[in-house]
Amino acid sequence: MKILVTGGAGFIGSHVVDGYIAAGYKVIIVDNLSTGKRENIHPAAKFYQIEIRSAQLEEIFQLENPDIVNHHAAQISVPFSVKNPQEDGDINALGFLNVLNCCRENKIKKVILISSGGAIYGEADEYPTSENYAPRPLSPYAIHKLISEYYLAFYNHQYGLDYTVLRYSNVYGTRQIPHGEAGVVSIFITNLREGIKSNLYAFPDEPDGMVRDYVFVKEVVKANILALNKGSLDYINIGTGLETTTGQLYSMISDLMNVNEKPVRAEARPGDIKRSCLNIEKAEKIWIGNLKYLCNKRSRKRSIFLLIAVN
Repeated sequence: MKILVTGGAGFIGSHVVDGYIAAGYKVIIVDNLSTGKRENIHPAAKFYQIEIRSAQLEEIFQLENPDIVNHHAAQISVPFSVKNPQEDGDINALGFLNVLNCCRENKIKKVILISSGGAIYGEADEYPTSENYAPRPLSPYAIHKLISEYYLAFYNHQYGLDYTVLRYSNVYGTRQIPHGEAGVVSIFITNLREGIKSNLYAFPDEPDGMVRDYVFVKEVVKANILALNKGSLDYINIGTGLETTTGQLYSMISDLMNVNEKPVRAEARPGDIKRSCLNIEKAEKIWIGNLKYLCNKRSRKRSIFLLIAVN
């Protein structure tokens, strides 16, 4: 089976590519290298440097004839989307629509869409938040991720295109870029190592920072492999169900690095939400087993320690 991975040179996408190749699949990568890196590209993968918005994408689909498309390519910054909603929509919504048109024209069997459980639910009343909760996106980034999910449902209804949506929580791991709010673990490690003050963004009534659900990238790879043959026409949260404030995360990392450097308190940024934690019962029951056990606080501490060692 041949899989085309958009964004396959990026942080998460490159790990997914590695997982697919290790499982014996052929992989084609489409990435414009805006945030991805050449050194992340698996030598066994075929690589095309191209925008997902490009009309030339159709030529790659025709030439390579993939069976499945895994869509990781995205603009990933929430504050950027607030400042530049049109550009975010052009990449995350219209760019994905271009991918879907290529899928329709080339009779792709299935699309695995990477969505955001950490953003599309908004300030949810249900907590941890399950897939049954009606999304309330509070940023253009979240809105365009949800629009992409709606596009998928339409393409299934109209053309019979199969799909699985993976709604990630906050992913961390090797190859993460220490820039932007999405890479907070990498940012804290880099700053503590280089003696740079880190910002701890927080709302006035929650001074220890926002609550997030941090999942290690290796668990995300497992979900992408399982999604090849499972989860048809379904939406799956991929996280841990464990709450961690930004302050707790910083303290854990600084303790592991044995660096006594306090963060700088800063105001929440446009588009930030106070709390995000995913209910992962569906992923545990249908796919992975006891994900909460696999990603408990002890294993998180161990994975962050290993991340510090290799960064």
